[in-house]
Amino acid sequence: MYELKVVSRFAAAHQLRMVAEKCENLHGHNWRVEAYIAGKELNKAGVLMDFGEIKVHLREIIESLDHKYLNELNLFGDGNPSSENIARYIAEVLNAKITTPGVRVSRVGVWESDDSCATYTMP
Repeated sequence: MYELKVVSRFAAAHQLRMVAEKCENLHGHNWRVEAYIAGKELNKAGVLMDFGEIKVHLREIIESLDHKYLNELNLFGDGNPSSENIARYIAEVLNAKITTPGVRVSRVGVWESDDSCATYTMP
């Protein structure tokens, strides 16, 4: 199994409901996103997928989040715009954009600080 990783960043604000009191206040993060793409077979060029193509897809998703108040976006249903839900959202949307046969998103990690990360692993 081969796995590629692409890293991106965005800045956004959110409020989390029904969590620790401090997190219920409006606050922001400089998020770091790590997207992992996996597959078993390399193509004729000897690569799983072009990094540039992954970066384009991830950039499109990040642009929808960057410098936004995440609670105002209808991306998380009734759920909190938590690191966990952001990771799931990015993983699912990115996976839908990848059309290379046998290649899929394996996981997405979303860092809200240097020492706090949530990871969503695709089923």
